[in-house]
Amino acid sequence: MAPLFPTASVLKDIFTPQTPFGRITPSPSTGTHSSYVPPSRRFSTWSAVDDMKSKAGSLSNEAQKELSKASAAAQAKTDQIELYSAKYYAACTFGGLVACGVTHTAMTPLDLVKCRRQVDSKMYKGNFEAWGKIGRAEGMRGIMTGWAPTFFGYSAQGAFKYGGYEFFKKFYSDLAGEEAAYRYKTGLYLAASASAELIADVALCPFEAVKVRMQTTIPPFTSSTFGGISIITGKEGTAGLYKGLYPLWGRQIPYTMMKFASFETIVEAIYGYMPKSKSEYGKGVQTGVSFAGGYLAGILCAIVSHPADVMVSKLNADRQPGEAFGGAMSRIYKDIGFGGLWNGLVIRIFMIGTLTSLQWGIYDSFKVFMGLPTTGGAAPPPKQTTNL
Repeated sequence: MAPLFPTASVLKDIFTPQTPFGRITPSPSTGTHSSYVPPSRRFSTWSAVDDMKSKAGSLSNEAQKELSKASAAAQAKTDQIELYSAKYYAACTFGGLVACGVTHTAMTPLDLVKCRRQVDSKMYKGNFEAWGKIGRAEGMRGIMTGWAPTFFGYSAQGAFKYGGYEFFKKFYSDLAGEEAAYRYKTGLYLAASASAELIADVALCPFEAVKVRMQTTIPPFTSSTFGGISIITGKEGTAGLYKGLYPLWGRQIPYTMMKFASFETIVEAIYGYMPKSKSEYGKGVQTGVSFAGGYLAGILCAIVSHPADVMVSKLNADRQPGEAFGGAMSRIYKDIGFGGLWNGLVIRIFMIGTLTSLQWGIYDSFKVFMGLPTTGGAAPPPKQTTNL
């Protein structure tokens, strides 16, 4: 068996080399055998690492083959999905559901601390202190407080957001005409994303109300999503579930407009700097571009929407029954001031940047899985016709 560590003679050979470049090389072919022994034969750990790399590469290749088979099977079952058909919008809707539901749920520990610090900036000095206190008091279940309404709410929102964006982008493009749609594409992205988010937030709002109250009341006012909905409607009626709708629109619509318009613009710019056109790159490169563009877009989204995000948390936690929306906002703003609107910004930039990049990565990966093109990279301008 090869030794685990180098022997004294090997160390001597390494640190007192006989060659000018400090390494032992095989002797020229003169009919005699070289004494050179490859590192993988000298040290068993080196050989083990090489073996692990080889196995990992094999597993990766096998996984890619299985994924390709699954993708082909899915495409065979759905036939060839025609762009902008009912099947196309259904696929985009499901992709958005998965992308938003999974990623927002994974971010629950960060969201929990963010919401509590927005409501009371003195509650915790930092994230790790917060997780430590919550973990000691309530365990992992406490750190994941609010995961269920987050999953239900953002799955519904993601479905309407992404599916709606694809629908409205095509709808407004057809209204404007091919030439105008390309010339004013940024305005088209903004209009399509705003329209989609307007509808998506109506689906999100009841679950967001439950989530925020669960995360900002200690102990949480309920232990289940639908139990929380029953408690709120029992005390305040259905309106209690939607009292944060206006500030939610104020937070989410600018956020989504920035998210989609900046993503499309950034992705187009990335492909503009690359030596080949988008269609010449493989799906792996295209989804990588989606991930990078999503992260940069997420940073801009977090900054634009943060004051409204703080106000949503405050209103859901501190608005009095029967209090007018404008009056509640004025009272809260007097309490926290302009600086208070930016509580938790740094953690939200990290959270939203990561969230947005993962969402675009998952969404476009699903589109590729279904045989559809990835998002972004503007279409070429329409051909100009000349009259003779």
